[in-house]
Formats: sequence, C-alpha cells, structure tokens
Amino acid sequence: MTATTPPTGHVVAGAVFRDGRVLLAQRTRPPELAGQWELPGGKVEPGESAEEALRRELREELGIEVRGGERFGAEVHLRGGLVMCAYRVHLLDGEPRALDHAAVRWVDAGELDEVDLVAADRAWLPDLRALLAG
Repeated sequence: MTATTPPTGHVVAGAVFRDGRVLLAQRTRPPELAGQWELPGGKVEPGESAEEALRRELREELGIEVRGGERFGAEVHLRGGLVMCAYRVHLLDGEPRALDHAAVRWVDAGELDEVDLVAADRAWLPDLRALLAG
C-alpha cells in the first residue's frame, strides 16, 4: 500500500487473516445493513493515507493494531459517490473485539458462502477465496 492520500470519498476495508480464516464484523447500523457481515473499516479522513485510516478504524472498531498491506480486488462504488477499496492487513497486536459491531468472527473459505455479507463486500468473494487458499 502506498502512503499517498486517497481522494475524498474513499472508504477502506481491511482483511485480517489468521490460521486460514478471515475476520468479519457484524454491522449494527444503518438499519438496512444491521445483522450483515463485512470486512471492517471505514472512511478515510482528510489528510490520512489508506494505511493510516485502516490502522485507526481497526483500532477503534476492534481494539487491534494492524499494519497496512496490499490492496486487492476491484474498487466498489457506493452511494453518495464513495469508492471503497479492500486491503490485506496484518494483525500486530490484540484480539479482535466487537467494540463498534454486534459481533466478530473468523471464517474460512467454505463459510464465506454461508455468511450474509453486505452487498458491497460480495464483490471481493473470489479474491478472499484466493487469498485464503494461498
């Protein structure tokens, strides 16, 4: 990941892997997405790099420390002109806790099909399966 500042309206999603599984978080809001699962992350603040945003968001949402990784998959266009990108991040410290979500869970490639992922994250299913297999 580069340290460049992404354009305004950029959203980052972090894929944390451990023991052949990827970490997902269950949303509590907005109401139409509550109960669905996602790669954790959030909006990039003005002046932040994508890596800085991922570190901040995953610390705030899950209580973990990560370092930036490689971007994977296609850009996903969201409502309001936002663009979301996924990044593989590496867990440095902490055990993920649902600080801003209903729950967190580790899933393997087979479980990805059973989880009710938010629509935006479904675009990355082939990439997540490949990363889990590799």
